Amino acid sequence: MTRHCLFLFGLSMALAFRIGYAAEPDWSNYGQILARHLSERTVAGTRLAWLNYTRLKSDPAFTRAIAQIAAFPVDNLKSREEKLAFYINAYNILAIKTVLDHWPVESIKDVGNLLNPVWKRPVGNVGGNALSLDEIENDILRRLGEPRIHMAIVCASKSCPDLHPEPYTAAKLNMQLDSASASYLNNPTKGLRVEGTAVRVSKIFDWFGEDFEQKGVVEAFIRTYRPDLPQGLEIKANLPYDWTLNGE
Repeated sequence: MTRHCLFLFGLSMALAFRIGYAAEPDWSNYGQILARHLSERTVAGTRLAWLNYTRLKSDPAFTRAIAQIAAFPVDNLKSREEKLAFYINAYNILAIKTVLDHWPVESIKDVGNLLNPVWKRPVGNVGGNALSLDEIENDILRRLGEPRIHMAIVCASKSCPDLHPEPYTAAKLNMQLDSASASYLNNPTKGLRVEGTAVRVSKIFDWFGEDFEQKGVVEAFIRTYRPDLPQGLEIKANLPYDWTLNGE
């Protein structure tokens, strides 16, 4: 075999290995969606990342992103960071899909009802398995012991943390989760607001308080991203939570 043939053979094997055994998907389709359809707005007094669902519905990149997470071999995800990044993206993509599957809706909660809430319904396929948003959040992500997921997964509502402007990846995960946490806790319209001698924070810190306790107390987590807060303030997880849609 000539050197040229050997080179081509080696290149083809390398490409095959990379395609067949990549630890994470190529998130370029999802990245294009965020770049094209996500913007910053203040709506009814709430500062948030605003998603244009109307335009997104006809974007073929979204169809490709859905197909990608459905077909991806999740057993290839080995590290904790790879799993976290993949399932955070999968959750956010499928939350968007849930809205688009029932478009138009005023709130993602309108998709379900009291007996069968939207969170419990299968919403899409991930790695060959039909999953609900609840299963992704509670059975997969929360078991990985990373409280910052609650600053990253987005339930398509105004009071949720904002969609990150780029896909999460294992290599950048720590920085991205810190960025998402800092952004939410520096947003007085939905994340954290100082009122007199009290600090009012999102109800997320009440609903998932035990997750933050794993890394210390809730207050310690909050002060990591808001070191400017005076000592002695009472922290209350009782900011109003607006479930109306985070887009149009």
